[in-house]
Amino acid sequence: MLYGASGYTGRLIAEEAVRRGHRPVLAGRSREKLAPVAEPLGLEVAVMGLEDIRGLVASLEGLPLVLHAAGPFVRTSEPMVQACLAAGAHYLDITGEIPVFENAFHHDAEARARGITLMPGVGFDVVPTDCLARYVAERVPGAHELDIAITTSGQASAGTTKSALEQLPSGGRVRRGGTLQLWPLGKGQRRVRFSDAERTVIPIPWGDLVTAWHTTGIPNITTYMALPRAAARFLRVTYPLLKRVMAVDAVRHGAERLIESRMHGPDATARSESRSHLWAEARAADGRRSQAWLDLPEGYAFTAVSAVRAVEEVLAQKPVGTQTPARAFGADFVLTIPGCQRQEVQS
Repeated sequence: MLYGASGYTGRLIAEEAVRRGHRPVLAGRSREKLAPVAEPLGLEVAVMGLEDIRGLVASLEGLPLVLHAAGPFVRTSEPMVQACLAAGAHYLDITGEIPVFENAFHHDAEARARGITLMPGVGFDVVPTDCLARYVAERVPGAHELDIAITTSGQASAGTTKSALEQLPSGGRVRRGGTLQLWPLGKGQRRVRFSDAERTVIPIPWGDLVTAWHTTGIPNITTYMALPRAAARFLRVTYPLLKRVMAVDAVRHGAERLIESRMHGPDATARSESRSHLWAEARAADGRRSQAWLDLPEGYAFTAVSAVRAVEEVLAQKPVGTQTPARAFGADFVLTIPGCQRQEVQS
């Protein structure tokens, strides 16, 4: 089952699934929104809300897996996880939200007891970063620091933007000594050399602060995103005000409605022409280090393929418990996605 199939990314995943020979049931709250996706693909539709856990469990009868694509996941993930645990179905999603990853690991013992996989983050969040983190970590045994940086081009979808907005009041995070710690957004600006250019980056609360910790065991992790220098300075100055404003439910929900009506994600041309670039470095206390670069397709195009590939791997391998993509499938999983290239320098 693909839940959230009528959303921007859900549509792309449904199309990719059919291209690869799959026939997922397309699910969501609205038959009116699902029909235009399902009918051209000849797929079955299932209409249900997430508030009815009993109904969700019944709808999963006979289905081995759910790919959850309806955000903000901090609101929607837990009901579907509970339904999957009850039904004995594997759970995958495309989140990048730290609380969702943490919650999934809290259900690890239950998932193992049920013999199922819980694997959040099988899209651009966090497949490429998780794989690159494992790659550099394996080349520096005993590494104590890990830095990961991302740069992307193109616009975000409504779903991605709403998820980011939902997390804004929580502020930034880093991992220090194995523990997640608060970090002021905009603080810690630095320069990073990506494969195509050097850029200014700032720490952001990317999902790898949880997943890379479980994948590599490295206790000190910082995740960065490239921003123009002026934007980084603006964020550092204005974030305290933004945090207070967006903590007001009425303001945040109003902004989400505006986003839903105005933002639609990149078109096919933008997806085909844009590229994303990643950098990661693992360091040990004795000076050993390894850094690597990953060049890959635009984020939504990548997510459509990686999510379907992850479904295939889970159904084939059946890993048990809460898993990260790289821990379950290895550092080279990202290289099975067309258009991904990796480079490395070790010292």
